[in-house]
Amino acid sequence: MRHIPRLFGWTGIVALIALTTPAVIIAQKVKVDSNPSAPFASYKTYAWVTGTTAPNPLNDQRLHASIDQRLAARGLTRNAGSPDLVVTTHVTTQEHQELIPTGFAYGPWWGGYGGGAYVETSVEGTLIVDFYDAKTKQMVWRGVATATASDKPTKNAEKMNKALDKMFEKFPIRTGAVSTSGRN
Repeated sequence: MRHIPRLFGWTGIVALIALTTPAVIIAQKVKVDSNPSAPFASYKTYAWVTGTTAPNPLNDQRLHASIDQRLAARGLTRNAGSPDLVVTTHVTTQEHQELIPTGFAYGPWWGGYGGGAYVETSVEGTLIVDFYDAKTKQMVWRGVATATASDKPTKNAEKMNKALDKMFEKFPIRTGAVSTSGRN
């Protein structure tokens, strides 16, 4: 009996699936940085300044409302007249294309079986939230999140809120830590 070499064991099948599965799903990444010498305990008010708006103005409104809620939960109030902090957001998107092979191709000299490819396009969104000390004009905190954007606005809102949750876990002013009435 002729011995037929085993081309695909379990590891070969897993490798084949991994090679033919689109790799456009990018996990959400969140990074936070802050100035440890900033007087976060003294910040009680904030104001918005214009940053880089989201391509969809509704997303920008949702973003600002979501940040307003998180800051209110920490006892900070909006005060455009004389804020302690200045807040700005930057939202950018970038289109990425990836060539996805659809199978094995042997080439025309071997018969040209089952090869091909297609281009998968995805949009990666980046959200930056910056806080500046209003008096010194120095940045005191920055949160950056990147993730693959969806075609569905509700999915993007969920991703935005998840990113903000991760960012604000590391925000130096804790929930209920500051109160404009003097009570905590």
